[in-house]
Amino acid sequence: MLDQQLRAILRDALQLGERAARLEADSALLGALPELDSMAVVEVITALEDQFGIVVHDDEISADTFATFGSLVHFVQGKVTQ
Repeated sequence: MLDQQLRAILRDALQLGERAARLEADSALLGALPELDSMAVVEVITALEDQFGIVVHDDEISADTFATFGSLVHFVQGKVTQ
């Protein structure tokens, strides 16, 4: 469920189209998707906050969080369960 919601957010924010459906836990994001630049990271974070009712603080944003689809899922799961 969370995976599908995150795929939809990335699909819409990055305009990935059908590529979003192929994202797996080990799929690289940052550095692998040209669409995921610094402005897109801000857009994704805003969408995550809106969709899940979470707050992402500046000090929580790192390359590790956006390294793979799985690392992003893990981060959001942690925020949602807080």
